[in-house]
Amino acid sequence: MTKAPMKKAAAQTLPDDSFTITDNATGKSWQLPARTGVMGNRLMDIRRLYGDTGILTYDPGFTSTASCQSDITFIDGEKGVLLHRGYSIEQLALHSDFMETCYLLLYGELPTPEQKVSFDADIKNHTLLHDQFISFYKGFMRNAHPMAIMVGVVGALSAFYHDSIDITDLEQRQLAAHRLIAKMPTIGAYAYKYSLGMTFPLPRNELSYSENLLQMMFSNPAENYQINPVLSKAIDRILILHADHEQNASTSTVRLAGSSGANPYACIASGIASLWGPAHGGANEAVLNMLSEIGTVAQVGKYIHKAKDKSDPFRLMGFGHRVYKNYDPRAAVMRNTCHEVLEVLGIEDPKLKLALELEKIALEDPYFVEKKLYPNVDFYSGIILKAMGFPTSMFTVMFAIGRTVGWVSHWKEMLKDEHQKIGRPRQLYLGQKQRDYMPIERRGHTEKKVSWSWLWGKK
Repeated sequence: MTKAPMKKAAAQTLPDDSFTITDNATGKSWQLPARTGVMGNRLMDIRRLYGDTGILTYDPGFTSTASCQSDITFIDGEKGVLLHRGYSIEQLALHSDFMETCYLLLYGELPTPEQKVSFDADIKNHTLLHDQFISFYKGFMRNAHPMAIMVGVVGALSAFYHDSIDITDLEQRQLAAHRLIAKMPTIGAYAYKYSLGMTFPLPRNELSYSENLLQMMFSNPAENYQINPVLSKAIDRILILHADHEQNASTSTVRLAGSSGANPYACIASGIASLWGPAHGGANEAVLNMLSEIGTVAQVGKYIHKAKDKSDPFRLMGFGHRVYKNYDPRAAVMRNTCHEVLEVLGIEDPKLKLALELEKIALEDPYFVEKKLYPNVDFYSGIILKAMGFPTSMFTVMFAIGRTVGWVSHWKEMLKDEHQKIGRPRQLYLGQKQRDYMPIERRGHTEKKVSWSWLWGKK
């Protein structure tokens, strides 16, 4: 097993720094401590707020709430900064490889040559799936969405690997982490092959992580598959750029599931389910759907006008980002990789030409520049995967393969956090006040009739 380096302290509490909050209704005031990290915003520590004051906070989407402390990833959306363990994503994408980045996220430091060799060997030792999983796949419809298969298969890993579900055992935690990273490409590739009715290819452990993923996706048992180094490098960069992104929806889901003491495979399956949502992991697939709607380069002007019209429901997918108010730092790397892939493949695809025209306009049009609606990583990754031959239904699967190491890293960190508690958000209740039960024969005149229109999104 690869041993983890010593963990460094990442955050400090400043006891002399605090906030004063005042209840204007009663005039009462309370002092709440402030916290500050190595980088980033000051935080108001509200853990004692309810106990001391009886007041709850209201924060839909938790966009103003830090739910945990972490030393894995730092984002400054205003400046367009993304750091993994202090290393910029640009440097990692250009100089590292996915396995090295995985080690960094899991253990906090870049590996030595010896640690890298040991870690690579550990991962490759777990690439195979249990033979009974073949029968498991056959239980799905051939046209099942691959993300549905991913959720089911990853969740089922706990039924096969009983030696790595005891979360109190450090060795079992590490074994589960390595298994998940190693098996995810196999699980994803098999979901694709199953949809085609093709033989499940065996992993080839003499290949790199990204090369192996490509050969499992596109190899034919009747032919010798040749790996293009430009394409394998592009896949490696896609995986690095999607490896972690702080406390996003899927990572928060993994942490929330893990806070209950659930086994690691169930936790990662919950993350995959969250990632499947079109507002999260489905963004690059939405880019291709948008390109299909636009149709041709001749239609670009019309749709650019629609995008600028606030009253028009059309939105350009793959532009701008909820976190980044500047250029997505991952997109800068992905843009160069995108053009490298298109050049080496020499593909004449109308959708790709359309995408490049949209990119050109977004980088030059004053409206997009002023609002900082730059192409993001989803825009470019969708184009790359499309050019390589990945079906759009596999885009989110590729995202999940890359993000697995981030999920696992946060899960492991959460289990070591002495402040961690089971997740239990509160609510602002707007329903009925307490009322008495009425027998059914007396209902109808005094009780409102129940409307089921909410099922269809109507009032």
